[in-house]
Formats: sequence, structure tokens, C-alpha cells
Amino acid sequence: MSSPRDRDGFDDGGPEGWREPAHLGGDPDAGRPADTPQPPAEPPRPDDGSDHRTDDGPAGWQPPGWDLPAVDPQRPDPQRPDAPSPSAQYPSAQYPAAPRPDAQQPDAQQWPPGQPPVADPRESGASAPPRGGGLFGGGGLFGGGRRERRPGAFEQAFAPQGDPWGTQAWAATVGWTPSDGTGPEDAALAQLVATAPVRPGKEDRPGNVVRGRGNGLDLVACDVLSPLGRDRWQSTHAVTAAPVLGDVPAFRLTPARFWRHGTGGLLHIPSPDPEFDRRWVLLGAEDGPQLRRLVDDPLVRQLLLGSDDGDELWAAAGYVAAIRPDGQRPQLIEHHARLLAAVVGALAAAA
Repeated sequence: MSSPRDRDGFDDGGPEGWREPAHLGGDPDAGRPADTPQPPAEPPRPDDGSDHRTDDGPAGWQPPGWDLPAVDPQRPDPQRPDAPSPSAQYPSAQYPAAPRPDAQQPDAQQWPPGQPPVADPRESGASAPPRGGGLFGGGGLFGGGRRERRPGAFEQAFAPQGDPWGTQAWAATVGWTPSDGTGPEDAALAQLVATAPVRPGKEDRPGNVVRGRGNGLDLVACDVLSPLGRDRWQSTHAVTAAPVLGDVPAFRLTPARFWRHGTGGLLHIPSPDPEFDRRWVLLGAEDGPQLRRLVDDPLVRQLLLGSDDGDELWAAAGYVAAIRPDGQRPQLIEHHARLLAAVVGALAAAA
């Protein structure tokens, strides 16, 4: 018979190898040999950024789409055209094409077909075009550098191009003298241009002036220049004028098909030729013998009826002048000279 003081096998830990189960609070390391590897103290958490997959499956619950596709997805089989492509399986993935052995180097320039290549300034030694500064390109803080504006078709058609019709060269061969229209001798010419029947602008001025003698008259020919942008002018009309001595009444001899402005207070002076009155209109401040003689002269009527009705004639600032909407040229100067010689001769005969 045993007593409470008697010791049995359970006081020494029970039978050999027995231990308290871990779920009942026993020490899982009690009785483990010293050379047994220790398990991890705490299983990894799902949110520590590590891979929790094992050979048997994921370590714990993961949200849908947590796992990324394989690094090298399965390529489509050429023998199976119906096999889905990687872009169809993974639309958001980008797979760069493998470089070909015959591909050019990255620094080689590719040029579109039909366009010549531009020389590389690094190879030719030419200086590269300057780059604009500023926050948005160009000069200044906000790209305020002056940008070159390309002229339109209208500006290119009427922009002065030196001597396109050879007027200056022709004037030099016949002994005429050129001028830029800003000299002291051109002051009266500026007043004449301001009174032209074509209603010029306030900033229009004479330019490309040539002076000489033709058909027995002292003549001056010029262009009417209108401003076109900054420091640019366009030629809109050609003027040829002859200075006259004495008082010549103001008049306007205009084709009937032209629109007329500023004719208030002017009188219509008819001619003895109905055909001439159908095509031409003579307006004057007063009906006097000089203007009557102008339309009665057969040479004046013949020259005007033989023309294309494209010129207007008027008298102002001591000149009798002819104007046409065109650039000045040698043939036009000769045509105007014939008209002015007939008109001045008719006015002088009636004086």
C-alpha cells in the first residue's frame, strides 16, 4: 500500500517521451532533444510583403488577383492558331519585341520614305539650331521670343521683290533717275497719291520712283505702297504723272464700269460721241472750255476707246496723272505716257 509521499513514474514526467499536448498549455519544447531544429517562433503574416506560398499551396487567405502572372508566360504555339496570345491573356502586360540581328543601332536615324535625310551637325560640323529658353520655349520667361511669321499667298503676290518687272533697269537704260519717294522732290508726288481716285489708305505713300522724259513730257512714275506688317510694303497701284504749267481745273476721267467715290459736287460733262459716253465718264468741278476740249479731242477719245478701260486719269497738285491697279513696269509707263501726252495736249490747246 502506498502513501502520498510515495513517488511514482508520473512525478518524473510520466513515461518516457510523454508530454502535455500543446493545445492544453504544455511546453512544446519540453523533452525535445537539443539537436532538434527549432520551428519558427511566429508564422509570417500575410501583410509583411513576403511570399507565403509553399509547395503544398498558399500559406493563408489572399484577395483575388493577389498573385501576379508568371514572368515568362506561355508563348502561342505556331501549330495551334487558335491558342490565345499573351496579350489576350494579360492585356495590361507589355512585352517588348526581341531585337533582330540585322536591326540598326539605336542612334541611327530613321527617315520617312520620300524625304531626304538632314545632315547631322555632329558629323558635318554645322552649328545646331538654337533652342529657345524660358518655361514654354522661345526667349523670355514665357517664351516671348519673336517668332518668324510666314507670309500668306496675298502677301507673297504683292510684296516688293526688288525689281521684278525690270523697271529700274529700264529706267537706267533710258537715262531716267530713280528715287525712293521720300526726298524733297517727292513731296508734291505724295499729295498727288493722296488725291488718287482709288481712295488710298492714310499710310499709303509713293515708292520705287523713276523720273525722266518721254513723248515730249517730263514724266514721273511710281508705285503706291501700302504697309504690310512691320517694315514691309506691298505695291497696289502704278502711277504715271506729268507736271503741267498754269491752272488746270480738277477733273476725273474714269471708266463707266468702275465704282466711283467722292464725286459729290462734280458735274458730268458729256462728249459728242455716244460710244465714248457709254464707256467713259468725265467729271469736273465746273463745265468749262478746257474740259469740253478734253472730250471733244478725237485723239483722246481714240486712245481711250482703244484701251481696256483699266486706267483712271485725274488732275491734282499741279499734275495730270494716270493710275492702274498693277505694279509699275516699262510697258505700263509707255502706255500712260501716250495717254498723258494726248490729255495734256488737249488741255493746252483750250487754254
